[in-house]
Amino acid sequence: MAFKDNYDFDQLVNEAERLVIDELEKQVSRYPEPLCLCEDCVLDMATLALNSVKPLYRVSLLGSIYAAHAMDEASYAESVKNAVASAIAKVKAHPSHD
Repeated sequence: MAFKDNYDFDQLVNEAERLVIDELEKQVSRYPEPLCLCEDCVLDMATLALNSVKPLYRVSLLGSIYAAHAMDEASYAESVKNAVASAIAKVKAHPSHD
């Protein structure tokens, strides 16, 4: 039997994912130039940004409290904003399609 069949890995949540997606939506809506918003480009933007920020995984209530505290830190919020801005610029310059 596979390891993943014995445990509920659906309980693992990366709070950074929600933050990056929310920030991506904000920045895309205010972007001064046209952007490709096809699924490939949007997912590439999110992926690039997520690979640039510290993950905030949680499983329990205590983990939720820790993640909420980490998200409140101004430096973390700034790192998410910067990662998203950089990801948008990279994908805009080099989309994964023609």
